[in-house]
Amino acid sequence: MSTFEFEPALFVPFRDKEAIKKCRAITRDEIDQHPNSDFTIKVIKDEDLAFVWFGDLLSRLKLACEANDKIVMILPNPWPGYRHIAQIINRCRINCRNLWAFAMDEYADQDGNVAPESWELGFSHAMLKFFYYEIDEALRPPRHQFVCFSDLKNVGDYSKTLADQGGADICYSGPGWTGHLGFIEPDAPEFKASLEQWKTFGARIVTLSPFTIAQNSLHGCFGFSGDLSAVPPKAATLGPADVIAAKARLDMHGITVGGSMNSWQRLTTRLVLHGPVTPRLPQSILQTLKTDVYVTETAAMNIETNWNIGY
Repeated sequence: MSTFEFEPALFVPFRDKEAIKKCRAITRDEIDQHPNSDFTIKVIKDEDLAFVWFGDLLSRLKLACEANDKIVMILPNPWPGYRHIAQIINRCRINCRNLWAFAMDEYADQDGNVAPESWELGFSHAMLKFFYYEIDEALRPPRHQFVCFSDLKNVGDYSKTLADQGGADICYSGPGWTGHLGFIEPDAPEFKASLEQWKTFGARIVTLSPFTIAQNSLHGCFGFSGDLSAVPPKAATLGPADVIAAKARLDMHGITVGGSMNSWQRLTTRLVLHGPVTPRLPQSILQTLKTDVYVTETAAMNIETNWNIGY
């Protein structure tokens, strides 16, 4: 068979062809193998992913409630599923007065102004609407313990406030198309640094990758229509140092396009779990840390040519 060699487009953030080729070839049966015993990877059914996350979050809340201990969490994109967590909290009467919840990120405009809580398409608005205010008032923590970037006068105060609480007990995450964690983008000038320096960076305003804007234009809040103009150009995000300082991490891989078998995450998952540890693949830093990773069967599928699937 003839070959046709070419370099990835210059705007592709991670362009190491050999590393990509190696990761692309990782099979479903190989994806859960990793040399770091503290970095555990489990493949689970697609429908189980939300239950694994909900179960972990709720068990941590319940144990903290029973022991009257503080619990500090970094929480990802506040999709409406948080309502189910709130409902269980209410039914089981789990007192969340000792919960400190830090929203992972938030959109910002071209000048770096963070979207206000009142913006209905923002993460802060959704986090509060679908989670905080769904918890019975008698069980909720004080509002200031749900820390959103829209609350802060200075974005850098996010990392300071998190550190003042002793850092996160748990950080929940999942990779974006670029391999970003939160909005820690591989091609953002605000995060350009050597690996060792990059690991010290806290929260900041960041320029979003075109790939992230394209990915998020498929979100339901933006009409799941590919409307690139609907997604803001910048964001506030936690930094690598905030993730590294967490006492534990739970990482989830299972995003598909509209519930289909199509998934931009299938290669990204392999790159961040088995590729080089580099700021060009921000979530790869988890390979060096104690992390429980859950990958759905769809995300773990072999990457193979399929001529029966078109656009």
